[in-house]
Amino acid sequence: MRFKKIIFSVVLSCIFAGTVKSQTTELGINAGAAGYIGDINPVNLFKPSGIAFGAYVKRNLDPYWAIGLHYNYGKIKGDDANSDDASLRTRNLNFSTSLNELSLQVDFNFLEYFSGGGVKNFSPYIFAGIGGVVFNPKAKYNGETYELRYYETEGKKYKNYAFSIPYGVGMKYRIGERLGIFTQLGYRTAKTDYLDDVGDRYPMVPVYGNNGTNLSDPSVPPDPGNPGRTNFAPGGQRGNFVKNDTYFFVHIGLSYTFTSDKCYSF
Repeated sequence: MRFKKIIFSVVLSCIFAGTVKSQTTELGINAGAAGYIGDINPVNLFKPSGIAFGAYVKRNLDPYWAIGLHYNYGKIKGDDANSDDASLRTRNLNFSTSLNELSLQVDFNFLEYFSGGGVKNFSPYIFAGIGGVVFNPKAKYNGETYELRYYETEGKKYKNYAFSIPYGVGMKYRIGERLGIFTQLGYRTAKTDYLDDVGDRYPMVPVYGNNGTNLSDPSVPPDPGNPGRTNFAPGGQRGNFVKNDTYFFVHIGLSYTFTSDKCYSF
């Protein structure tokens, strides 16, 4: 983990050092909320569950196209106990995790705009790219928090990082010669099914925590007179059949561009 942080820092330093002298460099910061769609939240496509913030350095190639390196942090969570589905409430799984994402993104402005120039004071835009995300799902049962990845709750190991594919839409507004504000909604398809530690089937042998909680199957017993009964057989389906989790960020941000209208002439 320390090695990854060092690599991220070096990459960011190199890009800042190499582009800050450019007349078309844009720096930005943003804050908002994060959410996720997966095995514990399978149907609510827009349900923020935690804070988010980030920063970026971007090169405006012209008033329409830009390419940038983005860092985003967010917190997501889910809890079967809050589901409208009775079967999920009975399953009784929960999780929370921080997300640390680094991505390379391309923007396309629909109007001739960038925060330091162009002829328009605003523009809707779309973006897409490729990135990576680091995560570490945790769950809380009976007052104790567990880092689930280390318990192998489905009888298998998985990595705590994955490739991600960001895409989304937004709106940019110029509020000064070089200042701009923007709003943005961006989804990420993560190449993992384990942001929430749920992806496949119940293990053949249950996995227990320190206080005796069955971390593989903490299901609510349907019969109060039989508290040892569980609801799902070993090897039965634990998650849904969608193989990739999705997370999203909704942001509002501020940008500063080292440029002027003299940079572009048409």
